[in-house]
Amino acid sequence: MSTSSVSKGCFVFKPDAQKKKKISLGLEDYFNNGCEGAETNEMRFKLFHDLWNKTTTDTELLQEELNRQILDNLLDFTKKSSSTRQQSDWASQMRASEIPTAALMLGVNVPDHDMTFQSLSELLQQSVTPHVACVQAKECTALKHLMKRVLERLMDTVVAFDDEDEDEEAEQRSTQAHKNMQCSLSSLCEWYNTQTKKSDTPGKKRKSPSKDHHPPIVVIFKDLEAFNHRVLQDFILTCSRYIERLPLMFIFGIATSPSTIQHMLPHSVSSLLCIELFQSLSCTQHLATVIDKLILTTHFPFKLTGKVMQVLVSLFLYHDFSVRNFIKGFQLALLEHFHSQPLSVLCCKKNEALRKVTLLSHTDLERIRKLPSFTRYVEKQQTEEQAELLKNDVHLKEVCQQLIKDLGKYHKNYYPTLKCLHALTSSLPRYPLGKQIRELHLICLEKSVWETEDYQSALKLLKMLAKDELIALLQRCAEILQPVKSNKMMSALVQLEDMLAKFKQLDVLVPAAANEVVQCEEETLTSPVKNLQKKTDLFQLQKALLEMKESRRSKKQSPFEILRSEALEFFDCLVKSHLSPPECQTLNEICYYSSSSTIRRHLNATPRISIQAALRSPYYYLLNENLKTEDGSVSNAAPDICLTYKLHLECGRLINLYDWLQAYATVVSAADGHDPDSDDFGKVDDVKHARFIRAVSELEFLGFIKSTKQKTDHVARLTWGGC
Repeated sequence: MSTSSVSKGCFVFKPDAQKKKKISLGLEDYFNNGCEGAETNEMRFKLFHDLWNKTTTDTELLQEELNRQILDNLLDFTKKSSSTRQQSDWASQMRASEIPTAALMLGVNVPDHDMTFQSLSELLQQSVTPHVACVQAKECTALKHLMKRVLERLMDTVVAFDDEDEDEEAEQRSTQAHKNMQCSLSSLCEWYNTQTKKSDTPGKKRKSPSKDHHPPIVVIFKDLEAFNHRVLQDFILTCSRYIERLPLMFIFGIATSPSTIQHMLPHSVSSLLCIELFQSLSCTQHLATVIDKLILTTHFPFKLTGKVMQVLVSLFLYHDFSVRNFIKGFQLALLEHFHSQPLSVLCCKKNEALRKVTLLSHTDLERIRKLPSFTRYVEKQQTEEQAELLKNDVHLKEVCQQLIKDLGKYHKNYYPTLKCLHALTSSLPRYPLGKQIRELHLICLEKSVWETEDYQSALKLLKMLAKDELIALLQRCAEILQPVKSNKMMSALVQLEDMLAKFKQLDVLVPAAANEVVQCEEETLTSPVKNLQKKTDLFQLQKALLEMKESRRSKKQSPFEILRSEALEFFDCLVKSHLSPPECQTLNEICYYSSSSTIRRHLNATPRISIQAALRSPYYYLLNENLKTEDGSVSNAAPDICLTYKLHLECGRLINLYDWLQAYATVVSAADGHDPDSDDFGKVDDVKHARFIRAVSELEFLGFIKSTKQKTDHVARLTWGGC
């Protein structure tokens, strides 16, 4: 693909569907170059490719499912608005004079909006109307451009303005045997009448998916905030004049708040719209669902360590709130793991991994022996067992099979226990272990959660729960453990159901016995209180308070308090048994990716450092042998911006432009081969002056310098330090 430009640059083109195979071949070469002497590269690449596709497919289906409710509501709105126009009552006629408008609140996660609008367009075309047009602000800077885009996408043809001839783009796009039409709503009216007459022709099957003979015309504004206010107002005013001839309908994609419509449209324009608000799920809810279905599950073998997970979550929360970009980061970690870890060939389902262990070569077994987790495992064994593990390959394969089984059992017990702990603590005041399950998961990945102060605080708060609240939480935990097939989780479910039965039996206790217990408790507590009211001395007051504290400790617990303590002790033992950090598990390096610095470097870009590297070492970017230097300095033949950048590093906070120009002219004269002893050496002419001004302007544009009023003919330096 060729481009024409005034200056050289970098142009990005989206790959076609036919090029996907070539891209896959490129990734396969990337895997082959990753590890020297690796014999399982093809198996690793196939496994990586399958997991990549599974991630993409599962997340797309999940997002479609999450958006299903709001999309169905929008479909009902369009159908209802279309049927209202055909009714004859007075209220319907009044509403028919307004343009039905759906204000779709999508949130600030703008990168995720494209998938939502694509699904919405497809559903509208399938069930309501074939006439749907999606427009963006960047292609509609003026009213004529907005009108042109809407008409072209509705009529599937090329439209031309009244005051211009056909340009080259129109000629290229008219190769589909379509006739150019004038860019006006009158042309759209004629085209729409023609389409409806075709659909009404008797004996001819209608192509429209809707049963309506006059399906609505839907215009979707993807990014309403980015549109020019005046352009949007003029377009709405123009459309309102044709509302009796065209069943128009608008959908506004809003990222911020509904008040955006009031700020952009005056009352005279907004009164022409019949606006209804639709609220989508928040991006944090989307992320919580994605993490629950993709990460907190045993069906997906690839895992992230706490630091990598923290990087992805931080980029989500502090950058763009995009679930789509979070998935891209997850897939990047997947790629890096399978490329950098030869043993990732075992990162698959249990039965397949056990089979692959028997196929491992001696080189792969040596890699297993060098794993930090396996080294710790060997150190805990007896001397004879250590010798067998380090020398006998057959015995090592048998042990590895058992360790992989243990790792699978760990995951089967870890995720249900994590969800139970989150169900118990997510409703507590101040959320000691976090409101979202990802926060609790991060704590469990990094350290033993039962050793933290937050966990102890959560236990104290749980000991204050009332009976109904505690029973509801235990029932939620039972629902979580119900589908789990692990033996330990099934045993835990049986114990939990027994506790629930005991709690329910408390309701049938004899009321008299309960009253006696309450009366005894009141007597033990009221006697210190009476003494407390009599005494005013500070020492006696302190003594009375201590007596009250001791009496509360020594009082007899009620049956409910005894059962509550047993339930909390049960969950405490469950947490200590199954929520240990994954780094404590042997062979965790097979399926856990831990290089957070690599992910941060790829996703959290540092453009200034990259620009500085290019200006310091232009040879590695331009591949010109004349620019190659051995001592790391910048060659005199380097581009002007590299020379001015190198010279500005030698200056202080303020740079004298005249001195800078003289130094630049001296360097350029030496690069041109002038005699240093000649009178013209270092002399500033018009060409050098113009080149210097352009280089300084480029440095100012990149943010290295700025103009200042502190001194005449000086600029201020903005950056310090190098690569």
